[in-house]
Amino acid sequence: MTSYPSILLSKAVDQFASLPGIGRKTALRLVLYLLRQSDKDVEAFTSALTTLKSDVHYCRICHTISDQEICPICQSHSRDKHTLCVVENVQDVMSIENTGQYHGLYHVLGGIISPMDGIGPSDLEIDSLIARIQPEEIREVILALPTTMEGDTTNFYIYRRLISLQMTDNLRISQIARGVAIGNELEYTDEITLGRSIINRVDFKV
Repeated sequence: MTSYPSILLSKAVDQFASLPGIGRKTALRLVLYLLRQSDKDVEAFTSALTTLKSDVHYCRICHTISDQEICPICQSHSRDKHTLCVVENVQDVMSIENTGQYHGLYHVLGGIISPMDGIGPSDLEIDSLIARIQPEEIREVILALPTTMEGDTTNFYIYRRLISLQMTDNLRISQIARGVAIGNELEYTDEITLGRSIINRVDFKV
């Protein structure tokens, strides 16, 4: 166990090390870096984090991160309002936007169905997705979830919900093309491959 010359230093390292992907050695380097910075720079850093936590919202329509109650994408008049891309998380929205190939709207589920992790349909934004289809006159739902067993399970569940509610007569349900390797997360897929997967999407089939 590493011995620290300061209890305050140790506590700061503990906080940085609690972040995903940050080990204690990296955490120590970050803390020592901040100690070398001016009070003004450190204050700006901590202020940005405090403001992030207190002032950032989740869009009440699509559930992505926003500085306002409704995000810029949902407010935009230039987006295709009849196409809805369903994604697992906010990172996926940013990944797809970076391709420049998609111009519709989004719906962030906030996860995918995973019984092993105790995540069921009621834990996700699936009901709010279903509720958007008819009022917003959605003509196509693109299922852009991870190409994993959990992602496929979530795709199937959404498809069956739409079928059971008889909402598929004038609604196309598609999924991204399998140019994305099986088992891949969207945020780790290169932009060209992801962009092509959106453009070359195919009808969802059970």
